Amino acid sequence: MFVVCVTIHVKPQFRDKFIEATYANAANTRKENGNIRFDVLQCEDDDCRFMLYEVYHTREDFAAHQQTAHYATWKATVADWMAQPRQGIRHRALFFGDGKVQQ
Repeated sequence: MFVVCVTIHVKPQFRDKFIEATYANAANTRKENGNIRFDVLQCEDDDCRFMLYEVYHTREDFAAHQQTAHYATWKATVADWMAQPRQGIRHRALFFGDGKVQQ
């Protein structure tokens, strides 16, 4: 499994629009064969800070996601709403759900 955690800080005036656009991206991403999970998280202490937790079967599935129309639309739509550049960190899953992941 391939996991990406993306931290995003949004300008306050765009918070609600960002949430709406990100829901649309997440819902469409969940329809991709290579996607296992897509969580949209909002920080309790800063409602303009978000984390996208994305899980794919493979690194290639994530790369395919980045080529989809819904991802391109989301990326272009939210670009000017960010208070700072988004930070994506890629991970390899060792334990997922209720069990150890086979390597």
